[in-house]
Amino acid sequence: MSKARILGTAVTISQRFVAQALGEGDIAVDATAGNGNDTLFLARTVGPQGQVYAFDIQEDALDKTRRRLAEAGELLQTRLIKDGHENLAQYVQGPVAAIMFNLGYLPRGNHEIITRPETTCRAIEAGLELLGPRGIMSIVVYSGHPGGDREAAEVESMVQKLDQTRFSVLRMDFVNRKHNSPYLILVEKEN
Repeated sequence: MSKARILGTAVTISQRFVAQALGEGDIAVDATAGNGNDTLFLARTVGPQGQVYAFDIQEDALDKTRRRLAEAGELLQTRLIKDGHENLAQYVQGPVAAIMFNLGYLPRGNHEIITRPETTCRAIEAGLELLGPRGIMSIVVYSGHPGGDREAAEVESMVQKLDQTRFSVLRMDFVNRKHNSPYLILVEKEN
């Protein structure tokens, strides 16, 4: 019998960390719904008493997410919002236990529609204010597409400046993979 991969991908590692901060009945945000993988993970984790807010600007992404949630029986606790993640504070009231970002473009979608540093940094800033004590934010960063390197640099610059008495910031990447492979930034709110 073969063993499961321990490290996995940046996405699966982010889910493992988020699962530690998130429980039944909590509020969570998927800032980039995409194909619905993180949204489904969050919905299962918070359970029917919890609430998940999932954002995307593409109707196609929200349709895929809706179908995935419906097939899994996890749609009721999820609110799908067609708006940019930079506007999340208009829809979500804190405290939030977890916020997940998966930057870049919609896999198998239009690669010209990408997350942008201006809106992503505003979304991160708003999300950090909504996080409750010991809340966690995961940011899977893709720098290998046009514009991705600029977004990665601006996101890193922003989180490096966070007050260490209020936030702990961790960057995890696979050092033996090509320089533009996805990597993970985790931000935990201290108080």
